[in-house]
Amino acid sequence: MPLVVVGSVALDSIETPEETRENILGGSAVYFSCAASFFTPVRLVGVVGGDWPAEHTRLLQSRGVNVEGLQCEPEGKTFRWRGRYMENMNDRETVDVQLNTLAGFDPKLPEECRRAPFLFLANGSTETQRKALEQSTGATLRVADTMDLWIQTERKQLDELLQQIDGLVLNDSEARLLTGDENLVRAGNKVRQMGPRFVVIKKGEHGAMFFSRHETYVLPAFPTERVVDPTGAGDSFAGGMMGYLAEQDNFEPETLKTAMAYGILVASFTVEDFSLDRLINITRDDLDRRMEDYRRMLSF
Repeated sequence: MPLVVVGSVALDSIETPEETRENILGGSAVYFSCAASFFTPVRLVGVVGGDWPAEHTRLLQSRGVNVEGLQCEPEGKTFRWRGRYMENMNDRETVDVQLNTLAGFDPKLPEECRRAPFLFLANGSTETQRKALEQSTGATLRVADTMDLWIQTERKQLDELLQQIDGLVLNDSEARLLTGDENLVRAGNKVRQMGPRFVVIKKGEHGAMFFSRHETYVLPAFPTERVVDPTGAGDSFAGGMMGYLAEQDNFEPETLKTAMAYGILVASFTVEDFSLDRLINITRDDLDRRMEDYRRMLSF
């Protein structure tokens, strides 16, 4: 089933202990779209400036991503982010952020996007997410991401949004910030009580936690020997999860668990290279083989 993602499209500059890459393809909606495209047709809604390389649009289209909703402001510049990773590749610092066209992004969903049954509001301002949600009249599963910046600066709007969505994806530090509780089990349940039917807490190299009214569980990360660039791993996780749910056209408990597993596995490929370089060189068969390994790893 069609899946819509609304989020950032970026040009990233990444510094790691081994290498630095300048102005490479990034953004929450980009990683999400590529990850989800292994499972289902994806429609991307975002904004770029006149400096956006046409080759990046062609790459997304080659993955089956519909870019009708990608708005271009010729006089503006594309959102840019520069980050530096520490030796352990888990800790990073933001060196520079230039919001550019993203600062005033007013999403305009094409008609096909409005009718799509699956909607993901990738990381972006809560106001942008609200505007997109209002236009998504056909969505039957509405899931959002958030981050510490919006929790701190747009808390009232976020509290209202949580009442209107079915699921929330956030990382462990964001869950603690949102609830004021250091215990992630309590924090996950507290977030769920704020409105969403289910909550997923991403824990990076430690996997992810799931919370609903009926069950709580943890899925571990897939052991990855080579971590080149962790950027976009969380967005890839969300893309893999939502892509599988859209493919199966349901979000029953067992489907959700398998979807989370696929999200973890897509993310495990993402970190093996910069940008989308690893994802565009694997197939669904590669994912399925890694799923077989993952299932064996979890059986005892």
